[in-house]
This record gives sequence, C-alpha cells and structure tokens, in this order.
Amino acid sequence: MNVAIIVAAGHGSRMGGKRAKQFLDLAGTPIIIRTLTVFEQCEVIKEVIVVLAAPEAAGFLTLAGQHGLRKISRVVPGGRTRCESVLRGLEAVRATTAEIVVIHDGVRPFVTADEISRTVAAAIANEAAVLVAEVNDTIKEVAGNLILQTMDRRTLRRALTPQCFRYDLLRRAYEGANVLDPELTDDSMLVERLGKKVTAIEGSPRNIKITTPEDLVIAEAIIKEGLWC
Repeated sequence: MNVAIIVAAGHGSRMGGKRAKQFLDLAGTPIIIRTLTVFEQCEVIKEVIVVLAAPEAAGFLTLAGQHGLRKISRVVPGGRTRCESVLRGLEAVRATTAEIVVIHDGVRPFVTADEISRTVAAAIANEAAVLVAEVNDTIKEVAGNLILQTMDRRTLRRALTPQCFRYDLLRRAYEGANVLDPELTDDSMLVERLGKKVTAIEGSPRNIKITTPEDLVIAEAIIKEGLWC
C-alpha cells in the first residue's frame, strides 16, 4: 500500500502573521486542504498521514471531514525540524502493509495527481524517486562575496515534492540520522548517503512551496489564470 506523509508542522515565520501558513486561505480554501485534496483524488495513494504542529493536530480530522477528505488515517504532532516531523510521520506508518512512502510538503498545493503517480511508479521500479524541476536562472557558486564559478544549469534541478521511497529503504535512511540537523532539508539527502541512486522525475515549475507573502500572491494568480489543473 502506498502511504503519503503530508508534512505541515512549520510555523511559517517567513510568512508573518499569526496564522500558520498552511492554514491561510488560498482562493477561499486553506492551503493544506487544497494539498490534501489532490492526494485524496490520486488513485495510487491509499492512505494519508498528516503531520501538524501539536496545537493544530487535535481538531484537524474534523476539519478534514468537512472537506470530504477520507484517506487520512492519522494526524501526528510534528517535531522541531522538518526531518524530525517526517520521522514522526514515518513512525506512524504500518510497516506490515506499507510499500511506497510518499513525502510531500503541505504547502505545495499545485502538485498534480499525475506527478504523484509518476513519482510513485518510479519508486516502485527503482526504490527511490524525487520530483524535480528545471533551474531557469544562472547559478553561481559563491564564497564570501566572490564568485568561484558558474554552474552548468543543464545538469541542475530544483528538488520538489513528492519524494517517494520504498518503506524499508526510508526507515534505514533515518536510522542514526540527526533529525535535528537544520542542514537536512529533504529526505533524498538521507537516502543518497546510503549510496542509493534516486530517480529524478520531471515536474512542473508551478509546484511551488508557499513560504512567503510573495508566494501567496503567485499562488492566487495561478488559480485566477487557470494555470493549474
């Protein structure tokens, strides 16, 4: 069974305001609900675990039910870092039935069911797969205030989510990992440290992570212009 862990335990300090960013309205619907709706509609996902900040976790199943979200099996409190939050979600997965674990940021509402399905299929075939997007800007390696070199952007990709892994592989990657290390910014890093190859699946640049007020403006425009489906 393919299980999605939706990580939404952050407080959104870069967004400002009193409300956690995942609960902000996006065209009349909370961002986290928009994200979960895509997973609800994706046929390859059979179960969803949501990781939230502890104060938000208690009543979330009621909110989810009001929006017709039926795949959510658990809501668990998050940790101090993203990595610790993922681990807590992973610990809630039933090992006896899990096949592919799908990690996704709760504030990426523009992922599509097709992108999820393609990344899951690649993980089934190759153990690990990550959705990526092209880098459009010229990228410089910098030390201090000096440019060391210009990177070849043809070989560079932005790591998106979902990131999909066989359950046993992801559990092994987390064993002994320092989940409080702020430099561990995604799950693929841990799998790569095991020497495992991770398949890159091309995704849409519209699959943005909403972390700042500017991102929210862009997200509203994407919906208004009908650029996401």
